[in-house]
Amino acid sequence: MFTTTILVSLLVASVVLIHYEALYRLSLLMPIEARMHRYKILAGVLGALCAHVIEIWLFALGYYFMVNAEAFGTLTGNFNYALLDCVYFSFTVYSTLGLGDIEPAGPIRFLVALEGLTGIMLITWTASFMFVEIQNVWTSK
Repeated sequence: MFTTTILVSLLVASVVLIHYEALYRLSLLMPIEARMHRYKILAGVLGALCAHVIEIWLFALGYYFMVNAEAFGTLTGNFNYALLDCVYFSFTVYSTLGLGDIEPAGPIRFLVALEGLTGIMLITWTASFMFVEIQNVWTSK
């Protein structure tokens, strides 16, 4: 369990740092001119979506490593140990959709729980970021 805790902690910390850097870079790169406001919002939304997809893939790689190492538990149900199955599962957990067609068993459940919590926090962080950016665009017009 100690190894699982360290691995999951490093994974979550990496994802949070990636998200921070993505939002920080987006705030610097988004066009500033008032007449470019549509492009500013579009760049923010697409950039944030790209960041979320990268983070989901990072979690998926964590699942892939853990289920193939067999010491961390497994995923059961509609799952055949392929990387894309891990990506699909990661999307459902990160977004807290949780379809239930794949279920974790063993210590991997710790990663599943923390991915759901991390995902919802990062999604709300993105929503707050976009709210502030849109508010800045609309008040500068």
